[in-house]
Amino acid sequence: MSDSGIEGPDAMDDEFDTMPRWTVEAIESLGASHAIPAACRGSGNPAALTWLADMMNLGETTELVDVGAGMGGAAEYAALTRGTSVLLVEPMLGACRAATQLFGRATVAASGTDLPLADGGVDAVWSLGVLCSSADQLRMLEEMRRVTRPGGAVGLLVYIKTVADLPEQPDGNEFPTRGELIDLVRRAGLHVGEIADLPDFDGPPQVWQQQAQAVDDLVAREHRDDRRWQVADTQQSTMGHLIGDGLVLGMLLSLTP
Repeated sequence: MSDSGIEGPDAMDDEFDTMPRWTVEAIESLGASHAIPAACRGSGNPAALTWLADMMNLGETTELVDVGAGMGGAAEYAALTRGTSVLLVEPMLGACRAATQLFGRATVAASGTDLPLADGGVDAVWSLGVLCSSADQLRMLEEMRRVTRPGGAVGLLVYIKTVADLPEQPDGNEFPTRGELIDLVRRAGLHVGEIADLPDFDGPPQVWQQQAQAVDDLVAREHRDDRRWQVADTQQSTMGHLIGDGLVLGMLLSLTP
């Protein structure tokens, strides 16, 4: 997941610009089978992605735009399991380069609040783990609705807070409550279909977890003394603690324009 609004502070640059380059280097060393698990950080797991793809009716004739695609792992999962045509939109150049190197899919460097796409031009749009880092969450949702054709599908994975005040949160993030998210969605002109919480799904298969962890471990061994790794690790650790304590959870929504 990455900032889909405006350019973020240094902490987000380290997490979403520098880390992808190091991640690609680790994947190249460990093997291509590690690519999707490592590139799906913050974007859900196979069970949740399958559910959302089902709800959005993704298939071989679908063109899917992934807004805030990061390194492209989730979009690649949809492409491989559904035969879906994918376009990645991602503001961080490091993540764009990583996605291109790993998967070779069409990638556009652009903000989620100003999508370079025609009105009603695509079948489906999703954004996974990104809305909380957007500088203008309503605008981003409005853009997703604008570019989706009538009768198309919009999908979200949004990290929401379960308490009024969080003890801490990663730099550049603003988590809505469940009620605030539903209100934003409706104000953007989107209609709520199905909703599910990420904890309701089975976690990633053991091999998926092992491959993602192997990449993380290699990046840490190579770069743990680098300030940029330390900043990115702090960001990820903060998010992990919030999720682990149940203060933040992932919420999946299937929507229509």
